[in-house]
Amino acid sequence: MNPERVSEKRHWNDFWKRDSDVSEVYDNENRVGRHLSGIAPVAGMRVLEVGAGTGRDGILMARQGASVVSLDYSPVSLGIIGGQLSGNDDVALCCADAFALPFPDATFDLVFHQGLLEHFRNPREMIAEHRRVLRDGGLILVDVPQRWHYYTPVKRLLIAAGRWFAGWETEFSPRELESMLAGCGFEIVKTYGEWLNPPIWYRMLRKSLIGAGIRLPMRPGIFALTRRAFAPLRERALRSRAMIYTAVVIGTIARKK
Repeated sequence: MNPERVSEKRHWNDFWKRDSDVSEVYDNENRVGRHLSGIAPVAGMRVLEVGAGTGRDGILMARQGASVVSLDYSPVSLGIIGGQLSGNDDVALCCADAFALPFPDATFDLVFHQGLLEHFRNPREMIAEHRRVLRDGGLILVDVPQRWHYYTPVKRLLIAAGRWFAGWETEFSPRELESMLAGCGFEIVKTYGEWLNPPIWYRMLRKSLIGAGIRLPMRPGIFALTRRAFAPLRERALRSRAMIYTAVVIGTIARKK
């Protein structure tokens, strides 16, 4: 297999070396916390964030009363997370493999990851390992790119040209994601979709222009205005199952049987 068609550790070490300034990395507008909020409070939970990246979601959960382990196989990522921690944050850093977690069975109340599962060709094996470390009744949240979006063919062209930052990546439909989790012994609780603001086309344009020495603002005013104006409409629209298929990212929350 062409090594450029595989997502490897070196891709992520290189990525986080280039993007070590957290202020230059888009956050997810707390979508993990927002979608968990109506299901279970994170206060008092034992939480594992796998493929933690910048670790911002785990840090926020810790500040809401959770005990968090931020796990990544990139030491560079863990250094970025460590640089954001205060002395009071209940966040432990762990450098380990997402397929071979160094924890006993039934350790955690919640396992979550975003932007992780799509980079591996054997996702069921990863989900099975994450199920192992969840207590009975514990929750998993898996957040991935949504297949039926214009982002997908653009990404595939970049992968074919060997220009994708992560080497290789796939995507999932809502039904595929739910079926995989159900097949791994989970009960589906909720599936959500998200439209990004600024939109994905602007984020990709901004990233490409930085390489040419042109730096556009991360969040132009026009997008801030549209976010406020259309937030209620967006929330109502994405309650529809059909509209989730227009989202750039989706997530499923499921409970271990």
